[in-house]
Amino acid sequence: MASVVFDGASRIYPGTTAPAVDKLNLTVNDGEFLVLVGPSGCGKSTSLRMLAGLEEIDGGRILIGDRDVTNVAPKDRDIAMVFQSYALYPHMTVAENMGFALKIAGTPKEERDRRVLEAAKLLDLEPYLERKPKALSGGQRQRVAMGRAIVREPQVFLMDEPLSNLDAKLRVATRTQIAALQRRLGITTVYVTHDQVEAMTMGDRVAVLKDGLLQQVDTPRNLYDNPANAFVAGFIGSPAMNLLIAPVEGGKAKLGDLAIDVPAAAGSSVTVGVRPEGFTPSSKGFHVLVEVVEELGSDAFVYGKPADASVKFANASDEGAQVIVRWDPKNPPKPGDTITVEAVKGAVHLFNSTTGERI
Repeated sequence: MASVVFDGASRIYPGTTAPAVDKLNLTVNDGEFLVLVGPSGCGKSTSLRMLAGLEEIDGGRILIGDRDVTNVAPKDRDIAMVFQSYALYPHMTVAENMGFALKIAGTPKEERDRRVLEAAKLLDLEPYLERKPKALSGGQRQRVAMGRAIVREPQVFLMDEPLSNLDAKLRVATRTQIAALQRRLGITTVYVTHDQVEAMTMGDRVAVLKDGLLQQVDTPRNLYDNPANAFVAGFIGSPAMNLLIAPVEGGKAKLGDLAIDVPAAAGSSVTVGVRPEGFTPSSKGFHVLVEVVEELGSDAFVYGKPADASVKFANASDEGAQVIVRWDPKNPPKPGDTITVEAVKGAVHLFNSTTGERI
């Protein structure tokens, strides 16, 4: 096993000026499951490919354990990668696919068979060892790709959106299996996804990237409770945090009739962040015009627009932005109603309306 260190690692693609990954400083501890998450184009897959040796590094370095692997060939880095497309050989059986890398490396057949069988037991693939990939479901093919990585007994697993080809129900089941398997094996794992729910449920820690820059790295709970800036606040959590621009008057941020205490240094306006569960019904406060009610059985979410036209969303370019409020599922409002809410004590996050940094 080994730790992984990105030490000021940068990647600038030819023909571009902005780095795809900009001076990334990140340490993945020995045996840790770290998830890289962010929107499309944020640099998460590039970071993973730099670690794998599939992308050149234009600045900084990368270490696996105590070894600088910046200029080491991919095959000599002692890593195993699981790709988005499973890349299984169609003419080989499951057992042959899983053991192929060992065969190329010259591992004796007896040792090879032992490792393949052990991995198959871990992944419940024993009944399928003699089948070809075309006879397997998507979830089974994904497990074969995992098995191919496991049999190599690498120092580090790299996974690039391995669940994106699965249907929604299978994704949920498989992500728990992968997380449980990693904890059993104890192998350092770097996992890339654009799905923040996947990131929150699988990772020991989660690193959030945007435009090639690391925004925050922390446990899922701390990311949710203490986002470092408005981007992390809006990206982490489902449904997303409400982010609204509020004018500041007399030391209070005003959202309609809702007044929120702010520090003296807040300026003339602040971005107020409140998660859907941070609002509660009230006789006086922030008025929301209901557009849609999403009833989920155990929960209900109200989507609407601020009834007060002076209240603006923090992301002005997001035309589809809505206020989201978690509501009592047994007594939801109807579209067209106006509801009044206030913020639960301790549920308000304040961000600088210019820089987005937490206040």
